[in-house]
Amino acid sequence: MKMKVLGPLSAEVNGVSIVPTAGKPRQILALLALYPGRVMPVPTLMEEIWNTDLPPSALTTLQTYILQLRRRLGTAMGPDAPGSAKDVLATRYGGYLLQIPSEAVDVHQYESLLAQGQDAFEEGDDRAAARCLREALDLWEGPALVDVRVGPILEIEVTRLEESRLVARERRIDADLRLGRHGELIAELTDLIARHPQHEGLHSQAMVALYRSGRQASALDVYRRLRRRLIEDLGVEPSPQLQRLHQAILAVDPMLDVVAGPRRSSTFDLYAA
Repeated sequence: MKMKVLGPLSAEVNGVSIVPTAGKPRQILALLALYPGRVMPVPTLMEEIWNTDLPPSALTTLQTYILQLRRRLGTAMGPDAPGSAKDVLATRYGGYLLQIPSEAVDVHQYESLLAQGQDAFEEGDDRAAARCLREALDLWEGPALVDVRVGPILEIEVTRLEESRLVARERRIDADLRLGRHGELIAELTDLIARHPQHEGLHSQAMVALYRSGRQASALDVYRRLRRRLIEDLGVEPSPQLQRLHQAILAVDPMLDVVAGPRRSSTFDLYAA
């Protein structure tokens, strides 16, 4: 079985999709996919599907959804499969689990590559960090579980994954900046700061990329627009790090021209206290 949650939900056995069209069974399959080999308790599955508004027939209905998933799984496995659908989507005391290797789900490939990239970044190997983080990010095919109606449990998981994706992208951009790829990053960073208009880390990266590309005025304009937004929306000034970066750009600080900045630090912390 191959499953994907980094984008539309996908689950295939022998090239046949087992993803149901009905909303609630899709939620169950998505939640089980996020934790292969681990028992998902019945109360957790019920909370995901119905929140706190459980119908009187909740347990029976949940069992029906599991049966429907097993039927789709069994059809895809075929009559000659070494095991049964109940072996793959197994019942355990108090819950259910998908008995598949974690590497069969894209999110676990992503997290493995992310960890490798973070380790390489901490060790100062920018090329390896950029490569691993780029491979991790390339696994994404859209927002996590974009075609699944999420309940309270999946909402937490989706939020966690999307935050992880943004952090991975920031870190990859840090590595690319230290490798002197500032010109290649401007379009990407322009899009990111438009999507995250109060994110100081991304704005600091955009400022550095623009400055190193000979666009000092544009770098200063990024700061001016962010400062105005923070004051108008939140009543706060930019952080001390960003203010010092702004002053460094005004002063044409030679430190900004050092492509390979301090090891194990982000662009945002270039002027940390």
